[in-house]
Amino acid sequence: MAPRTKTTQPPAPHAADSHDLIRVHGARENNLKDVSIELPKRRLTVFTGVSGSGKSSLVFSTIAAESQRLINETYSAFVQGFMPTQARPDVDVLDGLTTAIIVDQQRMGSDPRSTVGTATDANAMLRILFSRLGKPHIGPPGAFAFNVPSVTASGAITVERGNKKAVKATFSRTGGMCPRCEGRGTVSDIDLTQLYDDSKSIAEGAFTIPGWKSDSWWTVRTYAESGFLDPDKPIAKFTKREMQDFLYREPTKVKVEGANLTFEGLIPKIQKSFLSKDRESMQPHIRDFVDRAVTFTTCPECEGTRLTEGARSSKIKKISIADACAMEIRDLAEWVRTLEEPSVAPLLTALQQTLDSFVEIGLGYLALDRPSGTLSGGEAQRVKMIRHLGSSLTDVTYVFDEPTIGLHPHDIQRMNDLLLRLRDKGNTVLVVEHKPEAIAIADHVVDLGPGAGTAGGTVCFEGTLEGLRSSGTVTGRHLDDRAVLKDEVRKPTGALEIRGATAHNLRNVDVDIPLGVLTVVTGVAGSGKSSLVHGSIPAGEGVISVDQSPIRGSRRSNPATYTGLLDPIRKAFAKVNGVKPALFSANSEGACPTCNGAGVIFTDLGMMASVSSPCEDCEGKRFQASVLDYHLGGRDISEVLAMSVAEAEEFFGSGEASTPAAHKILQRLADVGLGYLSLGQPLTTLSGGERQRLKLATHMGDKGGVYILDEPTTGLHLADVEQLLGLLDRLVDSGKSVIVIEHHQAVMAHADWIIDLGPGAGHDGGRIVFEGTPAELVEARTTLTGEHLAEYVGE
Repeated sequence: MAPRTKTTQPPAPHAADSHDLIRVHGARENNLKDVSIELPKRRLTVFTGVSGSGKSSLVFSTIAAESQRLINETYSAFVQGFMPTQARPDVDVLDGLTTAIIVDQQRMGSDPRSTVGTATDANAMLRILFSRLGKPHIGPPGAFAFNVPSVTASGAITVERGNKKAVKATFSRTGGMCPRCEGRGTVSDIDLTQLYDDSKSIAEGAFTIPGWKSDSWWTVRTYAESGFLDPDKPIAKFTKREMQDFLYREPTKVKVEGANLTFEGLIPKIQKSFLSKDRESMQPHIRDFVDRAVTFTTCPECEGTRLTEGARSSKIKKISIADACAMEIRDLAEWVRTLEEPSVAPLLTALQQTLDSFVEIGLGYLALDRPSGTLSGGEAQRVKMIRHLGSSLTDVTYVFDEPTIGLHPHDIQRMNDLLLRLRDKGNTVLVVEHKPEAIAIADHVVDLGPGAGTAGGTVCFEGTLEGLRSSGTVTGRHLDDRAVLKDEVRKPTGALEIRGATAHNLRNVDVDIPLGVLTVVTGVAGSGKSSLVHGSIPAGEGVISVDQSPIRGSRRSNPATYTGLLDPIRKAFAKVNGVKPALFSANSEGACPTCNGAGVIFTDLGMMASVSSPCEDCEGKRFQASVLDYHLGGRDISEVLAMSVAEAEEFFGSGEASTPAAHKILQRLADVGLGYLSLGQPLTTLSGGERQRLKLATHMGDKGGVYILDEPTTGLHLADVEQLLGLLDRLVDSGKSVIVIEHHQAVMAHADWIIDLGPGAGHDGGRIVFEGTPAELVEARTTLTGEHLAEYVGE
C-alpha cells in the first residue's frame, strides 16, 4: 500500500467559500439614496439611526423582501398564485442573499379564537397528547379543539357499488368547541336600549345604531317594508310575535320595491355586522357604540375555558387540557417533564422543547390560553422567535426588528444571548435596534441618517462599535448619553387611588398613583404593569390612554387625514376660492377620475407582482387638473400635501394662509418630533416609532387631565429620547398628570415618582416592590430595577 503523502502547502481556497458577503448596490426603496453596502455573513450586524432614517427600508423592504421574493419564484406558477405577490425592490444589485426569516413587531392577529397556544404549535401537540393518554377517552385531537364544533348529520345518500346502492348514512364528528360561547370563552349581552328608542316607530327613526339612517334601504327599509312589522307603530307597542320577528327572526327573503333582500332579526344582524369584527379595527365612533351596547361576561357553561364538558372531563394525572392551558408555561413545562409514556415519547420531547423555549426567551409567565391579541409588540415578537430557537437550519438570515422592545434591562442580556446563539450556529443575524446594550454585542454596525425622512437614507458609518463611538454621527455622539437624576422632584397635587386590584396576576394591590407629576410604572416583563395601569384605572372622563395598538390605515391614509388636519386645510381652500371643501379631498369630489385619487395605476399580472405606475393624467398628484387651479397662499392642495410638517407649520402660521386650527395640529406633530414627515405620506410607509408618536400627537389635543402612555420610547433613537422627556415635562407643567409604563432608564431617572412591580413575572410578580422617588430607588437598590438604574446613572 502506497504511503499517504502530506503536503505543507495550504489548499487553494474553494470557490464556494468566496461568497462571504451580502452585497447591496444602488438601493432606493422609500427614502434610501442610492445606498451601496457590503454586510458580512455569519455575523451579527446591527442597524442604527434615528427613527425614519431608512433602517427598515434597507433591511426589511430591500434585503429581506428580495430574499423572500426569490424563494417564492422557485415554486410553480400554480402555487405562486396562492402566495402574496411581491415586487422587486428598487435596487440595482443584490448579491449573496440567503433565505431570510423575518421576525417583526407586527401584532399577532386579534381574532377572538387566537391564543398563544394556537399561534404556536403547543396547543396542537397538547390535543394529540390528550387524545392518546386522556382518561376517559373521548375522541381524536379535534375533540379537544375549541375551534372545532361537534357535528351530527344523517340522511339518504347514493353510493354506486356494482349493482347495489347504499342509501342510508349517518355522520358525526366530536369537536371541543363549547356550543354556548362558540369557543370564545365569553358570551355577549346586548343592551337593547342602545339599539333603538322604543317610544318611536321605525318610520320615525327609532334606530340609534351608527350608520342606520331612516332612509337606508338595505337596513331600515328592510325592517319597515318586510311585511312582518308595522313601521308606524312604536316599538314598545309591538305584539309578542312582532317582537320575536323584530329581534330574533332567522334570515328570510323579502321583496322591497322589487328588489330581493334578506330580513333578519336585529340581534343576529348586530352580532354579524359588529361583534364578529376585531374591535381594534373599528372606527372610533363604532367602537364607542359597541362598548356602550355590548357587555361581555365569562361563559357560564365552559367557565371561560372555551371547551365542551367532555373535553374538560378527560384527564392525565388529574389535569385536564383546560387546566394545562391555564397554567403558566413554566409550570406546564415541569408537569410535561413528569409524563413518561414510550408510545408518545417523540411528541413529549417536541412539546417539552417548545415549552422550554418559552421559558428561555423570558415568556414563561404566559399561559397557552392567553388571547394573542392581548400580547404587547415585544411579547408577540418573542412568541414568533420560539419556532426558530431549536431550529437545525444554518446559513439562514434572521432579521429582527427591535427585539428588546418591552424588555426590562434585566431581560435584555438574555435576549442578547439568544441572538448570539443564532449567529454562532452559522447564521447571519440582522437587527434593527436603538438600545446601547443591544448595539454593544454587534460584530458589525451600520448607522443610517443623518436625519429622518428626506434628510436620511444614506449610510453615515459602517464598522465596529468602537469606530461608531468615535465617528461623530448622531448615534455615535449619543451612544454614551446618560440621563441624570433630578435634584428636586415635583410635589403631587392629589392621588389616584387603586384598591384591591386583582386583574391577571395582581395580588390584591393597593396603591396611590400621584397626580400632577410624572409617574413611571416599571418592572420586569410580565410583572403586572399593564394590568395595574390599564386594568385598574377606569378609562373615562379625563383619562387619555395612548397604547401600542397599531394605527390602521390604507395607502390612502396619511398624517393629514389621520390627525384631522385635512379638514381645516380643505375649509381654508374652499373659503378663499369660494368652492366646496369636498373638491380638496383626493378621496371625494376632487379625485383624479383616471386613478380615483390614488396617484398611481395598479396593473394586476396574476401570479406576478402587481405593477404600479404614476397616473399620467394627474402625474401622481391625485387631484383633477381643475382643482389644482385653486390656490391658498400661492400653493395648490397637492403642493401643500407635499410639504413637511415643519414647512406647513410655518406656512399656516402667518400670512394669507394663516389657519389657526391647522397650525395647532402641526405644532403638536412638531412637538413629538415628526417635523420631517410630509403631510401626504401614506401611513403604510411609517415606521413603528413614527406611528406611535403620530397617535400621541393626535391625543394631545384631547381634553383630559391624566395621560397614560405605554412605552413611548418604542422605536425612538437615543437622540429623540431627550425630546420625548421635554414633551412629557411640558405636559406635566401644563397641569396634566402623566403615567408612563416604561423600561427605559432615561425615563425612569427623569421621573418624579416610580412604582416598581415584581419581584418576578407571572405568579412571581403582581406585587408593589417599591414606591418612591428615583433617587430613593437607586439608594435602596432592593429591586432589579433599582440595581440597573443605579448602574445606569453611575451611582
